[in-house]
Amino acid sequence: METGTREDMTPIRFLEEVLTRELDWKTERRVATSLRLSGLPTGKTLENFDWAFQPRVDRSKVEALATCAFLRERENVLFLGPPGVGKSDLAAALGVKAIKNGFSVTHFLLDDLMHALRQDAAVPPARLRSKRYMNSALLIVDEVGFRPLDRHEANLFFRLVSARYEKGSVVLTSTKHVRDWPEIFAGDEVLTTAILDRLLHHVHVVHIDGRSYRLREIGELLQPASASPPRKGGVRQPALSSPGA
Repeated sequence: METGTREDMTPIRFLEEVLTRELDWKTERRVATSLRLSGLPTGKTLENFDWAFQPRVDRSKVEALATCAFLRERENVLFLGPPGVGKSDLAAALGVKAIKNGFSVTHFLLDDLMHALRQDAAVPPARLRSKRYMNSALLIVDEVGFRPLDRHEANLFFRLVSARYEKGSVVLTSTKHVRDWPEIFAGDEVLTTAILDRLLHHVHVVHIDGRSYRLREIGELLQPASASPPRKGGVRQPALSSPGA
């Protein structure tokens, strides 16, 4: 009210200002709540992704995905590449964009997803619809391929993919090319083909082939100090020995 009086707003202009602020507050609260419930790692956005370190990422493709058109069409996204190149960060960043655009998102590491699927293995399909991994507009599954699934797990994963087929989008990150996926799914080529048939029917594939962020950080830590040990009273101080040296 004080703002309206101070700026000499008309009643209509003042009402617009109040409604705009109320809408902004509700949007911020919705986004914050959705981010908390999604399970997404914090701080992963396209704005803070180090594009310069990974110049071979198809930035235009990722930014096109960030419009969330693939979600409206219920399409899938597959990030492929060696460990540490930013697949997980980009998948999470798409999740943040999806939430800001009003879509529901659920994020899982593959091991955590399999734990949930095993717990729900005996749940009838009708009741499974209430599970977040089933009803979210976007399901993100990270770290596919770090360990092989047994046959029971592979069948549960197939049930999930089949249930979401053309009903909701899936974003997957994997260190293995799809030709090697039978190794992931219990060595069963028929089952793997059935999974890929549904995942790849409507899919956007982003290949990332570059250096590892984590190895870069380790390399920086392991760089030898360039400066000589400090002197005291004109006498060079001896370097301290490392433990066990």
